[in-house]
Amino acid sequence: MNAKENAIASGWIDPDDAPELTDDFFAQADEYVGDKLIHRGRFQTKNKTQALTIRYDIDVIEAFKASGEGWQVRMNIALRDWLNSHVF
Repeated sequence: MNAKENAIASGWIDPDDAPELTDDFFAQADEYVGDKLIHRGRFQTKNKTQALTIRYDIDVIEAFKASGEGWQVRMNIALRDWLNSHVF
């Protein structure tokens, strides 16, 4: 037998077998400025928000959801408008 019995398998991968780096790949990549990671995701607002569990009627939720993406923001705006028009 000519091969070594405990030979280590090569970990080398041919770079020609690597997938092509597309625009989608770079759109999902992390972005750095120097050593600082630029965070993606929700934009930061001047108003702090708080996660809350609350129950609404199904028809109210469905009406806001039917308006498309951002329905929770529009629900918050509707509540704020109501607060501004009612004095406690």
